[in-house]
Amino acid sequence: MAALITTPRREPATRGRLRVADRAYARIAARAAREALADAWAGRTAKGAPPAVSVAVPGSTVTVRVAVELPFPADIAALARAVRERVAAQVAGFTGTRVSEVVVVVERLVTGGVS
Repeated sequence: MAALITTPRREPATRGRLRVADRAYARIAARAAREALADAWAGRTAKGAPPAVSVAVPGSTVTVRVAVELPFPADIAALARAVRERVAAQVAGFTGTRVSEVVVVVERLVTGGVS
């Protein structure tokens, strides 16, 4: 029978580093923004462009900027808040990185297309 080799357990903070690429943060944020707006676009023939996302990772936090097109008429403030909250929650949840800020920029309002 082979001898079992054991190594002492180390605390998570001493095991090493994990680097999440900016591209990964951006993809998570873009998907979260699309999901947050899915109901607002449902039933419309006109659709907005996909969200444009940029991220900055100063130290151990991430700052996200999301540029979106929103349907009009709609509650713009509520949609922007939904995007901000969902992006912050999903980025933090998937990466374990603290989100210091999510800036939502409304690039354009898309009228019409209501079926």
